[in-house]
Amino acid sequence: MIPVNSLVISGPCSAETREQVLETALGLSKVGIDYFRAGIWKPRTRPGEFEGIGDIGISWMCEVRETYGLKIATEVAKAEHVELALKNNFDMIWVGARSTVNPFTVQEIAESLQGTNIKVMVKNPVNPDLKLWIGAIERIWKAGITDVSAIHRGFSVYEKTRYRNDPNWQIPIDLKQELPGIPLICDPSHIGGRAHLLMPLAQKAMDLNYDGLMIESHVDPSQAWTDAKQQITPAELKELLNSLTIRNRAAIDEDAMLAFREQLTQTDESIIQLLKNRMRISEQIGEFKKDKNHVILQSNRWEEALRNNVLKASAEGISEEFVTQLFKLIHQDSIRIQSDILSKDDRD
Repeated sequence: MIPVNSLVISGPCSAETREQVLETALGLSKVGIDYFRAGIWKPRTRPGEFEGIGDIGISWMCEVRETYGLKIATEVAKAEHVELALKNNFDMIWVGARSTVNPFTVQEIAESLQGTNIKVMVKNPVNPDLKLWIGAIERIWKAGITDVSAIHRGFSVYEKTRYRNDPNWQIPIDLKQELPGIPLICDPSHIGGRAHLLMPLAQKAMDLNYDGLMIESHVDPSQAWTDAKQQITPAELKELLNSLTIRNRAAIDEDAMLAFREQLTQTDESIIQLLKNRMRISEQIGEFKKDKNHVILQSNRWEEALRNNVLKASAEGISEEFVTQLFKLIHQDSIRIQSDILSKDDRD
Protein backbone atom coordinates (compact mmCIF):
# COMPACT_ATOMS: atom_id res chain seq x y z
CA MET A 1 0.00 0.00 0.00
CA ILE A 2 1.19 3.52 -0.75
CA PRO A 3 2.83 5.26 2.26
CA VAL A 4 0.59 7.31 4.50
CA ASN A 5 2.41 10.55 3.68
CA SER A 6 2.10 10.04 -0.09
CA LEU A 7 -0.60 11.58 -2.27
CA VAL A 8 -3.00 9.62 -4.44
CA ILE A 9 -4.71 11.69 -7.14
CA SER A 10 -7.21 9.92 -9.35
CA GLY A 11 -10.21 10.40 -11.58
CA PRO A 12 -11.12 10.26 -15.26
CA CYS A 13 -9.00 11.77 -18.00
CA SER A 14 -12.03 13.85 -19.00
CA ALA A 15 -15.25 14.86 -17.30
CA GLU A 16 -17.75 13.55 -19.84
CA THR A 17 -21.17 13.48 -18.20
CA ARG A 18 -22.49 14.20 -14.74
CA GLU A 19 -23.30 10.51 -14.25
CA GLN A 20 -19.83 9.37 -15.32
CA VAL A 21 -18.13 11.85 -12.99
CA LEU A 22 -20.28 11.01 -9.97
CA GLU A 23 -20.16 7.24 -10.48
CA THR A 24 -16.38 7.33 -10.80
CA ALA A 25 -16.14 9.51 -7.70
CA LEU A 26 -18.35 7.09 -5.77
CA GLY A 27 -15.98 4.25 -6.58
CA LEU A 28 -12.90 6.29 -5.76
CA SER A 29 -14.36 7.46 -2.45
CA LYS A 30 -14.07 3.84 -1.33
CA VAL A 31 -10.41 3.67 -2.37
CA GLY A 32 -9.22 6.49 -0.12
CA ILE A 33 -7.73 8.91 -2.63
CA ASP A 34 -6.61 12.42 -1.65
CA TYR A 35 -7.80 14.34 -4.73
CA PHE A 36 -10.39 13.66 -7.40
CA ARG A 37 -9.09 14.83 -10.78
CA ALA A 38 -10.84 15.32 -14.09
CA GLY A 39 -10.05 17.32 -17.21
CA ILE A 40 -12.68 19.97 -17.92
CA TRP A 41 -10.78 21.86 -20.61
CA LYS A 42 -8.78 19.48 -22.78
CA PRO A 43 -5.95 20.72 -25.02
CA ARG A 44 -5.89 18.31 -27.99
CA THR A 45 -3.34 17.68 -30.69
CA ARG A 46 -5.78 18.10 -33.58
CA PRO A 47 -8.95 20.18 -33.99
CA GLY A 48 -12.23 18.33 -34.07
CA GLU A 49 -11.31 15.94 -31.24
CA PHE A 50 -13.18 16.14 -27.93
CA GLU A 51 -11.75 19.22 -26.21
CA GLY A 52 -13.44 18.86 -22.86
CA ILE A 53 -16.97 19.37 -21.65
CA GLY A 54 -16.15 22.96 -20.67
CA ASP A 55 -17.49 25.12 -17.88
CA ILE A 56 -20.50 22.90 -17.18
CA GLY A 57 -18.12 20.32 -15.75
CA ILE A 58 -17.26 22.66 -12.89
CA SER A 59 -20.63 22.05 -11.22
CA TRP A 60 -20.11 18.29 -11.48
CA MET A 61 -16.74 18.57 -9.77
CA CYS A 62 -18.22 20.70 -7.00
CA GLU A 63 -20.95 18.08 -6.57
CA VAL A 64 -18.26 15.42 -6.13
CA ARG A 65 -16.78 17.39 -3.26
CA GLU A 66 -20.15 18.05 -1.65
CA THR A 67 -21.39 14.47 -2.02
CA TYR A 68 -18.28 12.42 -1.27
CA GLY A 69 -16.01 14.84 0.59
CA LEU A 70 -13.24 14.51 -1.97
CA LYS A 71 -10.91 17.38 -2.75
CA ILE A 72 -11.05 18.35 -6.44
CA ALA A 73 -8.42 19.23 -9.03
CA THR A 74 -8.34 20.07 -12.74
CA GLU A 75 -5.96 21.27 -15.43
CA VAL A 76 -5.74 24.95 -16.35
CA ALA A 77 -4.27 26.33 -19.56
CA LYS A 78 -5.06 30.05 -19.41
CA ALA A 79 -6.06 32.82 -17.01
CA GLU A 80 -9.77 32.26 -17.59
CA HIS A 81 -9.47 28.66 -16.38
CA VAL A 82 -7.62 29.79 -13.26
CA GLU A 83 -10.26 32.40 -12.46
CA LEU A 84 -13.07 29.84 -12.75
CA ALA A 85 -11.19 27.30 -10.64
CA LEU A 86 -10.55 29.90 -7.93
CA LYS A 87 -14.13 31.18 -8.05
CA ASN A 88 -15.41 27.66 -7.47
CA ASN A 89 -12.89 26.88 -4.73
CA PHE A 90 -11.00 24.07 -6.43
CA ASP A 91 -8.54 22.56 -3.99
CA MET A 92 -5.76 22.13 -6.51
CA ILE A 93 -4.96 22.83 -10.16
CA TRP A 94 -2.23 21.64 -12.47
CA VAL A 95 -0.37 23.05 -15.43
CA GLY A 96 -0.32 20.51 -18.26
CA ALA A 97 2.66 19.38 -20.33
CA ARG A 98 1.59 21.38 -23.39
CA SER A 99 1.40 24.53 -21.26
CA THR A 100 4.66 23.97 -19.37
CA VAL A 101 6.53 24.01 -22.65
CA ASN A 102 5.40 27.61 -23.33
CA PRO A 103 6.76 30.28 -20.93
CA PHE A 104 4.17 32.81 -22.15
CA THR A 105 1.33 30.48 -21.13
CA VAL A 106 2.91 29.69 -17.78
CA GLN A 107 3.45 33.39 -17.08
CA GLU A 108 -0.21 34.12 -17.85
CA ILE A 109 -1.28 31.39 -15.44
CA ALA A 110 1.19 32.58 -12.80
CA GLU A 111 -0.04 36.17 -12.96
CA SER A 112 -3.65 35.05 -12.57
CA LEU A 113 -2.64 33.13 -9.40
CA GLN A 114 -1.14 36.12 -7.59
CA GLY A 115 -2.68 36.75 -4.19
CA THR A 116 -4.03 33.22 -3.83
CA ASN A 117 -2.84 30.17 -1.91
CA ILE A 118 -4.21 27.33 -4.03
CA LYS A 119 -2.08 24.21 -4.46
CA VAL A 120 -0.46 23.99 -7.90
CA MET A 121 1.15 21.06 -9.69
CA VAL A 122 3.35 21.50 -12.75
CA LYS A 123 3.70 18.66 -15.25
CA ASN A 124 6.97 18.20 -17.07
CA PRO A 125 7.06 19.74 -20.56
CA VAL A 126 6.27 17.48 -23.50
CA ASN A 127 9.89 17.56 -24.63
CA PRO A 128 12.74 16.41 -22.37
CA ASP A 129 13.90 19.84 -21.20
CA LEU A 130 14.74 20.17 -17.50
CA LYS A 131 15.23 23.96 -17.69
CA LEU A 132 11.72 24.49 -19.05
CA TRP A 133 10.27 22.43 -16.20
CA ILE A 134 12.25 24.32 -13.57
CA GLY A 135 11.39 27.64 -15.22
CA ALA A 136 7.67 26.91 -15.10
CA ILE A 137 7.88 25.99 -11.41
CA GLU A 138 9.86 29.16 -10.66
CA ARG A 139 7.24 31.31 -12.40
CA ILE A 140 4.55 29.82 -10.15
CA TRP A 141 6.72 30.39 -7.08
CA LYS A 142 7.35 34.01 -8.04
CA ALA A 143 3.59 34.53 -8.16
CA GLY A 144 3.57 33.82 -4.40
CA ILE A 145 2.35 30.22 -4.55
CA THR A 146 4.30 28.21 -1.99
CA ASP A 147 2.59 24.81 -2.25
CA VAL A 148 3.92 23.63 -5.63
CA SER A 149 4.48 20.04 -6.74
CA ALA A 150 6.03 18.57 -9.88
CA ILE A 151 4.34 15.85 -11.92
CA HIS A 152 6.45 13.46 -13.95
CA ARG A 153 4.33 12.31 -16.91
CA GLY A 154 7.03 11.27 -19.35
CA PHE A 155 8.48 12.86 -22.49
CA SER A 156 7.84 12.75 -26.19
CA VAL A 157 10.74 11.18 -28.09
CA TYR A 158 11.50 10.74 -31.77
CA GLU A 159 11.82 6.98 -31.60
CA LYS A 160 8.83 5.31 -30.00
CA THR A 161 9.31 2.89 -27.12
CA ARG A 162 6.83 0.62 -25.40
CA TYR A 163 5.62 3.67 -23.48
CA ARG A 164 3.29 6.38 -24.65
CA ASN A 165 5.77 8.91 -23.25
CA ASP A 166 9.31 7.85 -22.43
CA PRO A 167 9.84 8.07 -18.64
CA ASN A 168 13.47 9.24 -18.85
CA TRP A 169 13.77 8.80 -15.08
CA GLN A 170 17.01 10.78 -14.95
CA ILE A 171 15.24 14.09 -15.63
CA PRO A 172 12.98 13.99 -12.53
CA ILE A 173 15.99 12.78 -10.53
CA ASP A 174 17.88 15.85 -11.75
CA LEU A 175 14.87 18.02 -10.90
CA LYS A 176 14.99 16.83 -7.29
CA GLN A 177 18.68 17.68 -7.17
CA GLU A 178 18.01 21.19 -8.48
CA LEU A 179 14.89 21.71 -6.32
CA PRO A 180 15.39 19.40 -3.31
CA GLY A 181 12.26 20.37 -1.41
CA ILE A 182 9.69 20.02 -4.18
CA PRO A 183 7.23 17.10 -3.92
CA LEU A 184 7.43 14.81 -6.95
CA ILE A 185 4.33 13.00 -8.23
CA CYS A 186 4.41 10.25 -10.87
CA ASP A 187 1.73 10.01 -13.56
CA PRO A 188 2.09 6.41 -14.83
CA SER A 189 -1.10 6.78 -16.91
CA HIS A 190 0.51 9.21 -19.34
CA ILE A 191 3.90 7.53 -19.22
CA GLY A 192 2.56 4.06 -19.97
CA GLY A 193 -0.46 4.84 -22.11
CA ARG A 194 -1.84 1.36 -21.42
CA ALA A 195 -3.41 -0.08 -18.29
CA HIS A 196 -1.08 -3.07 -17.93
CA LEU A 197 1.95 -0.77 -17.61
CA LEU A 198 0.58 1.21 -14.67
CA MET A 199 1.62 -1.19 -11.92
CA PRO A 200 5.33 -1.54 -12.85
CA LEU A 201 5.61 2.21 -13.42
CA ALA A 202 3.92 3.04 -10.12
CA GLN A 203 6.17 0.56 -8.34
CA LYS A 204 9.29 2.09 -9.85
CA ALA A 205 8.13 5.56 -8.75
CA MET A 206 7.70 4.30 -5.19
CA ASP A 207 11.12 2.62 -5.36
CA LEU A 208 12.57 5.98 -6.39
CA ASN A 209 10.95 7.63 -3.35
CA TYR A 210 8.33 9.68 -5.19
CA ASP A 211 5.83 11.57 -3.06
CA GLY A 212 2.67 10.28 -4.72
CA LEU A 213 0.84 9.04 -7.79
CA MET A 214 -1.64 10.51 -10.25
CA ILE A 215 -3.51 7.64 -11.95
CA GLU A 216 -6.49 8.01 -14.25
CA SER A 217 -9.61 6.09 -13.26
CA HIS A 218 -12.94 5.78 -15.06
CA VAL A 219 -16.09 3.93 -14.06
CA ASP A 220 -16.07 2.24 -17.49
CA PRO A 221 -12.70 2.76 -19.25
CA SER A 222 -13.79 1.00 -22.44
CA GLN A 223 -16.35 3.77 -23.00
CA ALA A 224 -14.05 6.68 -22.15
CA TRP A 225 -14.11 9.58 -24.60
CA THR A 226 -10.38 10.19 -24.21
CA ASP A 227 -7.39 7.97 -23.37
CA ALA A 228 -9.48 4.84 -22.84
CA LYS A 229 -6.48 2.48 -22.94
CA GLN A 230 -4.68 4.05 -19.99
CA GLN A 231 -7.58 4.29 -17.55
CA ILE A 232 -8.58 1.71 -14.96
CA THR A 233 -11.67 1.27 -12.79
CA PRO A 234 -11.71 2.39 -9.14
CA ALA A 235 -11.65 -1.28 -8.08
CA GLU A 236 -8.55 -1.88 -10.23
CA LEU A 237 -6.92 1.21 -8.74
CA LYS A 238 -7.52 -0.13 -5.23
CA GLU A 239 -5.96 -3.45 -6.21
CA LEU A 240 -2.96 -1.66 -7.73
CA LEU A 241 -2.35 0.45 -4.63
CA ASN A 242 -2.68 -2.56 -2.36
CA SER A 243 -0.18 -4.48 -4.49
CA LEU A 244 2.58 -1.89 -4.22
CA THR A 245 5.66 -2.88 -2.27
CA ILE A 246 6.81 0.01 -0.11
CA ARG A 247 10.52 0.19 0.64
CA ASN A 248 12.19 1.43 3.79
CA ARG A 249 12.58 5.22 3.57
CA ALA A 250 14.91 5.49 6.55
CA ALA A 251 18.48 6.69 6.03
CA ILE A 252 20.64 3.95 4.57
CA ASP A 253 23.56 2.38 6.44
CA GLU A 254 26.50 4.17 4.82
CA ASP A 255 29.11 1.80 6.25
CA ALA A 256 27.33 -1.19 4.74
CA MET A 257 27.19 0.57 1.36
CA LEU A 258 30.84 1.62 1.32
CA ALA A 259 32.19 -1.54 -0.32
CA PHE A 260 29.54 -1.40 -3.05
CA ARG A 261 30.28 2.24 -3.77
CA GLU A 262 33.98 1.55 -4.05
CA GLN A 263 33.24 -1.16 -6.62
CA LEU A 264 31.03 1.27 -8.55
CA THR A 265 33.75 3.92 -8.50
CA GLN A 266 36.35 1.50 -9.86
CA THR A 267 33.97 0.27 -12.55
CA ASP A 268 33.04 3.83 -13.56
CA GLU A 269 36.72 4.70 -13.90
CA SER A 270 37.18 1.68 -16.16
CA ILE A 271 34.24 2.77 -18.30
CA ILE A 272 35.72 6.26 -18.65
CA GLN A 273 39.05 4.81 -19.73
CA LEU A 274 37.35 2.56 -22.29
CA LEU A 275 35.40 5.50 -23.69
CA LYS A 276 38.60 7.52 -23.91
CA ASN A 277 40.25 4.71 -25.87
CA ARG A 278 37.23 4.39 -28.16
CA MET A 279 37.23 8.09 -28.98
CA ARG A 280 40.94 7.94 -29.79
CA ILE A 281 40.09 5.27 -32.36
CA SER A 282 37.38 7.60 -33.72
CA GLU A 283 40.04 10.29 -34.13
CA GLN A 284 42.22 7.86 -36.07
CA ILE A 285 39.28 6.91 -38.27
CA GLY A 286 38.60 10.61 -38.86
CA GLU A 287 42.18 11.20 -39.96
CA PHE A 288 42.01 8.18 -42.27
CA LYS A 289 38.75 9.35 -43.88
CA LYS A 290 40.16 12.84 -44.28
CA ASP A 291 43.24 11.46 -46.00
CA LYS A 292 41.07 9.36 -48.32
CA ASN A 293 38.49 12.17 -48.79
CA HIS A 294 35.76 9.80 -47.63
CA VAL A 295 32.32 10.57 -46.21
CA ILE A 296 31.89 10.16 -42.46
CA LEU A 297 28.66 8.18 -42.10
CA GLN A 298 28.40 4.61 -43.37
CA SER A 299 24.83 3.73 -42.47
CA ASN A 300 24.93 0.02 -43.25
CA ARG A 301 28.05 -0.53 -41.16
CA TRP A 302 26.61 1.48 -38.26
CA GLU A 303 23.30 -0.38 -38.28
CA GLU A 304 25.07 -3.74 -38.33
CA ALA A 305 27.36 -2.75 -35.43
CA LEU A 306 24.45 -1.51 -33.37
CA ARG A 307 22.45 -4.66 -34.02
CA ASN A 308 25.37 -6.89 -33.00
CA ASN A 309 26.09 -4.90 -29.84
CA VAL A 310 22.44 -5.02 -28.77
CA LEU A 311 22.34 -8.80 -29.31
CA LYS A 312 25.52 -9.30 -27.29
CA ALA A 313 24.30 -7.07 -24.47
CA SER A 314 20.89 -8.76 -24.39
CA ALA A 315 22.62 -12.14 -24.06
CA GLU A 316 24.33 -10.75 -20.96
CA GLY A 317 21.02 -9.68 -19.46
CA ILE A 318 21.45 -5.96 -20.18
CA SER A 319 18.43 -3.92 -21.24
CA GLU A 320 18.10 -3.68 -25.03
CA GLU A 321 16.63 -0.19 -24.72
CA PHE A 322 19.51 1.00 -22.54
CA VAL A 323 22.20 -0.45 -24.81
CA THR A 324 20.58 1.06 -27.89
CA GLN A 325 20.52 4.52 -26.32
CA LEU A 326 24.07 4.15 -25.01
CA PHE A 327 25.61 3.17 -28.34
CA LYS A 328 23.67 5.83 -30.19
CA LEU A 329 25.18 8.45 -27.87
CA ILE A 330 28.64 6.99 -28.39
CA HIS A 331 28.11 6.97 -32.15
CA GLN A 332 26.91 10.58 -32.13
CA ASP A 333 30.07 11.71 -30.38
CA SER A 334 32.22 9.62 -32.70
CA ILE A 335 30.55 11.38 -35.66
CA ARG A 336 31.24 14.74 -33.99
CA ILE A 337 34.93 13.92 -33.55
CA GLN A 338 35.33 12.80 -37.17
CA SER A 339 33.38 15.81 -38.45
CA ASP A 340 35.65 18.18 -36.50
CA ILE A 341 38.71 16.54 -38.06
CA LEU A 342 37.37 16.68 -41.61
CA SER A 343 36.31 20.32 -41.27
CA LYS A 344 39.49 21.49 -39.54
CA ASP A 345 41.12 22.79 -42.73
CA ASP A 346 37.94 24.66 -43.66
CA ARG A 347 37.95 26.46 -40.30
CA ASP A 348 41.64 27.26 -40.61
